[in-house]
Amino acid sequence: MTKPPEHPANREPPNLSPPPSARSAALPRRGEGSGSGVLGVVDTSRDQAQSTCLEPTVITLGCRLNGYESEVMRAHAKSAGLDDTIIVNTCAVTAEAVRQATQTIRRLRRERPSARVIVTGCAAQIEPERFAELPQIDHVIGNAEKMVPETFAQLAAEKSQGSAHAPRVQVGDIMTARQTHVHRIDPFNCRARAWVQVQNGCDHRCTFCIIPYGRGPSRSVSIADVIAQVRHLVEAGTAEIVLTGVDMTSYGADLPGAPGLGALVRKILRTVPELPRLRLSSIDSIEADADLLAAIAEEPRLMPHLHLSLQAGDDLILKRMKRRHSRADAIGFCEKVRRLRPGIVFGADLIAGFPTETEAMFARSLDIVAECGLSYLHVFPFSPRAGTPAARMPQVAKPEIKARAARLRAHGVAAQRTYLNGQLGRTTTVAVERDGASGRTPEFCDVQLSTPVEPGSLANVLITGLTDRLQLSAVPL
Repeated sequence: MTKPPEHPANREPPNLSPPPSARSAALPRRGEGSGSGVLGVVDTSRDQAQSTCLEPTVITLGCRLNGYESEVMRAHAKSAGLDDTIIVNTCAVTAEAVRQATQTIRRLRRERPSARVIVTGCAAQIEPERFAELPQIDHVIGNAEKMVPETFAQLAAEKSQGSAHAPRVQVGDIMTARQTHVHRIDPFNCRARAWVQVQNGCDHRCTFCIIPYGRGPSRSVSIADVIAQVRHLVEAGTAEIVLTGVDMTSYGADLPGAPGLGALVRKILRTVPELPRLRLSSIDSIEADADLLAAIAEEPRLMPHLHLSLQAGDDLILKRMKRRHSRADAIGFCEKVRRLRPGIVFGADLIAGFPTETEAMFARSLDIVAECGLSYLHVFPFSPRAGTPAARMPQVAKPEIKARAARLRAHGVAAQRTYLNGQLGRTTTVAVERDGASGRTPEFCDVQLSTPVEPGSLANVLITGLTDRLQLSAVPL
C-alpha cells in the first residue's frame, strides 16, 4: 500500500519531462469542467444511487479522469455480474474532497443497507487504512486494481459463492506502475461528449499536491490506441472528444520517439477527419510544445478554450509551490495563444491562502485574472495535505483563507459575466446534451435552448440572453 513519504518534494522525480485533474473548462458550471482532478469534486452520487439495484452503481467524485475510469469500472463490474453493488470512486485533491467521500459512503450505506460497497480512487489509494476502518465499506481497491477486470471477477465470485476469495483491501504500490491500460468503452450516457484518457500519473512534486501518490509516475497511452478509441466513439455518434489525463502536457515522454501532446492532437485530427470536435482538458502552459501551439492556431476542430493550471499570480508563491512557470510566463503564454487563435477562451485554477501568502501576494493573484484575460476561475481555498511540504509551511489563518477564496471567486464571476455578456447576439454551434435542452459552445459556455434539439447533435443557435446562473439562453436556428 502506498503512502506519501515524509518529504516528497525532496525526492527527484523520475524522468522529469516537459498536468486532475479538466483541466480544460473555460466556462463550465461549478464542478463540471472537462478535464483532470484539479477542478474539484464532481459528485454524481445522489442521481446514481437511485438507479436500479440489479446493476452495479458507480459513484464518481472528483475529476474527469475519474469519470472516464468510472465508465471502465462500470463495464467491468457489469460483465462480472456484480449486482446490488455500489462502487465509490474517490478524490483526494483536498482534505474536503476526502471528507465528502466519507460522508457519501455513510449516506449510501443508509440508503442501500443491503448493497455491497466498494471504495476506490485516489483517496482510497493514498489512505487505504482510513477507509478500511469504516464499517460501511466491504472492499477497498487501488487505482491500478480498479482498472483490471479480474478484480471485479474475483469480487463477483466471492459474492456468488459466499466465500472470502477477495481480500478486503487490494491496494498495490502505484509508484511501480509503468503502463496505462487501454479500455474501449462506449459513449457515456448518450452525451454529446466523451472522454479519452491519454495519460496518467505525474512526475512533478508541487509542494501542495498529494495526487502523484494516488496516481503514480507519468505514463502515456500510445497514439495508435488513443486513435482507435477516438474512432470507436465517433463511429458510435459522439460529437466531441475530450482528451484527459493527470499531467497531460507531459504526454509521450515515455513513448518511443517521445511524441508530444501536439503531435497526438494533430494525428487524431488527421486520421479521424469525421470527428467534429476535439477538446483538451487542463494543461500546464509552460510545457505546451510547438506542435500543440501550431494545432491551436491551425486546427478549427480543436476547440478554442484552454484551462490552465496557474495556481497563483505571485512569483514567490509560485516558487514555494514548486511550480515551473513564473507570472510573466503565464501572461506571455496567454498573449501568444491569443495572437495565434483570436477569440480563444482561458480558464484557470487558482489557490487562495497558500502558506506564507500576504495580502500583497494575494492581490497579484487577483490581478492576473485581467492580465491573462481569464474568463473562468476554479478557486481552491488552500487545504494542507499531510505528508506534503506545504503542510509544514507557516499557514495562513483559516478565516483569512476563506475570505480570500470568496474574493477570488467574486473576481472570477465578474470576469465570467463580462465575457458572457459579450456573447449576446452571436450565432454559434452547441453540442447538445442528453436532455436535449442544453449544450456547450466551442468555448464551453453553458447554453439553455428555448426548444428541444436532438441529443448528441451539433445545433446552430442564436444567443439571446444570460440568466442569473450565468447560463446563456439561445434559440435554435
